[in-house]
Amino acid sequence: MAFTEQHKWTFPARFRTGAYGWKASRLACQRLREAVYEIKRVAKKDPVLGAEGSVRLMEKLWPALEYVDSSSGALGLAVYKALDALIPLIIKAPADDKTRSKWLIRLWQAMADDGVDYLSPVGDRWGRICGSVEFAGRWADDLVATLRSCWSDPSPGAYFHGAKACLSCLLVARRYQELLELLDLNRYPMWHYRCYGVEALLAMAKKAEAVQYAEASRGLNQPDSVIDQVCEEILISSGLYEEAYQRYGLSAAVGHSYIARFNAVAKRYPMQDKSQILADLIATTPGEEGKWFATAKEIRLFDLGFPRIRTGIRARLGTGCAALVE
Repeated sequence: MAFTEQHKWTFPARFRTGAYGWKASRLACQRLREAVYEIKRVAKKDPVLGAEGSVRLMEKLWPALEYVDSSSGALGLAVYKALDALIPLIIKAPADDKTRSKWLIRLWQAMADDGVDYLSPVGDRWGRICGSVEFAGRWADDLVATLRSCWSDPSPGAYFHGAKACLSCLLVARRYQELLELLDLNRYPMWHYRCYGVEALLAMAKKAEAVQYAEASRGLNQPDSVIDQVCEEILISSGLYEEAYQRYGLSAAVGHSYIARFNAVAKRYPMQDKSQILADLIATTPGEEGKWFATAKEIRLFDLGFPRIRTGIRARLGTGCAALVE
């Protein structure tokens, strides 16, 4: 089947304004997955039409989901996954400048209307959505004055919803020094802005400065684990595995369980002795040594008899019960 502009989409009717009520989070998540599937299926045969469908869904997200209770986080995660799947379709679509320009104008308005920043990931990758260095540069020219004025304004509460879009465009346009100078104007530096400065320094082949810049981004309410992961990746890319492990290897490891944390570190550092990794991880959780018991058992290191594990088990279960695992 050849798709044309007259293709009949199914998802728009399900994402009309006010389509979902307060308790419709589960249904909205399901409809999002169905919409993504429909758009991706179309994009396989007609990438431009698939990108058009992606833009259309993004326009409809906030009007359709405005009244849904999103406090559980499930809806926000579903939206993020949907955008993560659809944004690359827009980026890769072989659209002409006129078509892409129309998409950007529509997405810009959708971001301006978005009441909860559902479309924040779109701003994150705005420069790439522009499709070319030249186009990204033109958008940067349009946005940079507003952002500079916002960050230079001494009045509290100044905000520009296109801040990340501007930084993204400067990065894609390779205007690295201008980007760094603009970031210096922000009196309340935050990682979700400064991460563009790290990328700019990396693009300038200044890896040591990039690590320092990332470290200087720490502070109240900043994501330390994410910063650790970025710094770790920079050091590993430079072949500095030992330094990466010592400085960031343990703190950068994420997982929903102790075993997952161990596996994350072991995968990143296959040259590191597993028993040492486990011992180092145990040392990061004083008073919770017993919680590593399952991990030690899973990787067949429990028979080594880590004193800290046994001590933790005794503390949690009592001497009588702990004797069962001796």
